[in-house]
Amino acid sequence: MTVKLISEFSHFWRKTSQVSLEMGKIFVEGVGEVQEYVDVCDYAVGLSRMIGGPILPSERPGHALIEQWNPVGLVGIITAFNFPVAVYGWNSAVAMICGNACLWKGAPTTSLISVAVTKIIAKVLEDNRVPGAVCSLVCGGADVGTAMARDERMDLLSFTGSTKVGKQVALMVQERFGRSLLELGGNNAIIVFEDADLNLVIPSALFAAVGTAGQRCTTARRLFLHESIHDEVVAKLSKAYAQVRIGDPWDSDTLYGPLHTKEAVKMFLDAVEQAKQQGGSVVYGGKVISRPGNYVEPTIVTGLPHNAPIVHTETFAPILYVLKFKEEEEVFAWNNEVKQGLSSSIFTKDLGRIFRWLGPKGSDCGIVNVNIPTSGAEIGGAFGGEKHTGGGRESGSDSWKLYMRRSTCTINYSKNLPLAQGIKFQ
Repeated sequence: MTVKLISEFSHFWRKTSQVSLEMGKIFVEGVGEVQEYVDVCDYAVGLSRMIGGPILPSERPGHALIEQWNPVGLVGIITAFNFPVAVYGWNSAVAMICGNACLWKGAPTTSLISVAVTKIIAKVLEDNRVPGAVCSLVCGGADVGTAMARDERMDLLSFTGSTKVGKQVALMVQERFGRSLLELGGNNAIIVFEDADLNLVIPSALFAAVGTAGQRCTTARRLFLHESIHDEVVAKLSKAYAQVRIGDPWDSDTLYGPLHTKEAVKMFLDAVEQAKQQGGSVVYGGKVISRPGNYVEPTIVTGLPHNAPIVHTETFAPILYVLKFKEEEEVFAWNNEVKQGLSSSIFTKDLGRIFRWLGPKGSDCGIVNVNIPTSGAEIGGAFGGEKHTGGGRESGSDSWKLYMRRSTCTINYSKNLPLAQGIKFQ
């Protein structure tokens, strides 16, 4: 069935660039997103032969102690506009191999993509004598999402989106003692030390800040530079920004396309103005691009303090705040001082510093990188973050456990009835 799904996706996406049309990301990123769905299907099939609970030693003679994992039942999946294919793939592929059915609500602004993906999945399921309704779709706005969050038939609700909406979803699900999986916002930082390889830093910072026009939850929004290399990196990065090819997302040569909506453009302009008012200087970009569509210039802002309100605000747009630091201890603290805790990166050759970064006094994020950007996570690792990012994990590692319910089972195969803890009940 996985081979058939891969074939159907490949056939469909060769003919159309629906992701670029409806979401606005460049064509190669759209292809990469579909490939991610294909890859997670492959991953899930392998995982299906490995999931299970341990057999534990029992303290009582003639007893066996095991963990049994069963499907939760129905998984509700609410996804955001920025990854209208891949995030559903993470959830649905793992949910299905755990034995669940899925009900998906994609973003209302990418509903054609949701319909196209659902038709592909339904065909593959039905070709393999599985009801297409195992992966069902509903379209609509916040009212539909609210109904899903409040419906007790949703055994698990997975929500990917903003922290603001995620908090409302969590409260509604918790009110009925339901289970939720939250993957929310990120205010991600890259830290560059004086010993960093700048040949890695410049393309990494560029990709992390400008990729998907800054509309990834893992987008780099803060760039901390050691004071000894600050000016050099800003100059090199500004030069790299000037070489970014801006244009039609369907054009294979384009590296940077439009924002998703006009509201996003307004949010961008408001953030740039706030940055100026709070002491920042725009060294690159900062304006709307005069062409049809929601195009804005990728933007670099310097001179702000690390705790400026706008720096602590996640703006879903291509604005990078560049900040100076002196010491390792202070910059690690600055990385952690924002409310979100999704992704983080350092660039250094110092082995001791690398392990301090990974340790309890280092990054408090769910994704902690070294010498790579904040974005571009692989499917094999659990994806998600801490604090206001929600604490959820999608795909990878042992995240399959979130899509199942666990039972601790004790089996007495003897003719006696010894009690735990050696209790004697006469």
